[in-house]
Amino acid sequence: MTQNHSYPGGSKSRVDQAGKNIRQNTYTADDLAVIDQWREAHRIVLNTFQAILRMRTRNNDSITVAQRHKRRSTIFDKLTRHSKMQLSRMDDVAGCRLIFNTIDELYAFRTQIHNAKRMKHRLRNDPDKYDYIQHPKQTGYRGVHDVYEYNGKKGANQKCNGLNVEIQYRTRIQHAWSTTVEIIGLITENQPKFQRGEDRRYEQAMVYASEILSRAYENMYGPLPDLSNDELVRRFIALNDEIHLIQRLKGLNSTNTEISKKKNAILIFKPDGELEVKTYKDATEALTALFILEKEVTHDDIVLVRADTSQEVREAYKNYFSDAREFIQLIENGCQKLFQVIPLDIMTEEE
Repeated sequence: MTQNHSYPGGSKSRVDQAGKNIRQNTYTADDLAVIDQWREAHRIVLNTFQAILRMRTRNNDSITVAQRHKRRSTIFDKLTRHSKMQLSRMDDVAGCRLIFNTIDELYAFRTQIHNAKRMKHRLRNDPDKYDYIQHPKQTGYRGVHDVYEYNGKKGANQKCNGLNVEIQYRTRIQHAWSTTVEIIGLITENQPKFQRGEDRRYEQAMVYASEILSRAYENMYGPLPDLSNDELVRRFIALNDEIHLIQRLKGLNSTNTEISKKKNAILIFKPDGELEVKTYKDATEALTALFILEKEVTHDDIVLVRADTSQEVREAYKNYFSDAREFIQLIENGCQKLFQVIPLDIMTEEE
């Protein structure tokens, strides 16, 4: 480990104090500067890991790879929700996401990463700790996470030693569900992802949906293994009749916002539903712009993402493009598969 004076933000204890001040709402401008410096250092970690992952997926076009920098507002929200969390140990400020066609492909690739002899960065978690495919969350979330601790051997990058990066592994089925949960958080006053909101029916509907998709397409049980197929579909139908979830999702217009060939994009989701995209050729320029925007437009949902192609950005961040079309098709067909006959026509759009 390098000396504290080179640690981003000054020292781990200074970063933790800044995080504590955020939680207590007693933060100063200096605290914000410390946090921004600490966040900025994660760019090096992200670039390192996305290069590792792209090298290992270069011969497989079916795997989608993307990365994102955690938003300042999301960091603050997480500190508030987890009262004992130390900011310096937050493990998902930098994140890479891989999306696979099948569960078997997902686990095979993950095993290759775990067994890579030249991997100098340390896997912090036991392999089963964040396996939400074998052990789905109560919310219905399914996927696998790994947390790595960065270990730069030489040069200026050593200042980033000890910083964390989270790798998310999902199948396309799981990703369609996850992005729809995010969309619900954007278009309603409820956040099923965090089990928040006055109307918990959206959260329950997505738990049913997770179980339907898991059984219908991946031959696995999800968060509700004790329900019969018929009862599962009937419950989803009944809840959908109450909240018109599928109809609302069908009413969204998936944005056609153009993305240039530049690899770094800032996605700005405005309160009125409009999506603005700003693109940058250089990662440092993009991160600087992100920090400025976070200070200037506090009411918008802003995220910095990176992917090799515009299609990869759209695939990995469907929620920002209000794209629930794949989920809708999957849930419609999944209900029919499990019910064995076509169920009540719950999917018909309202006149």
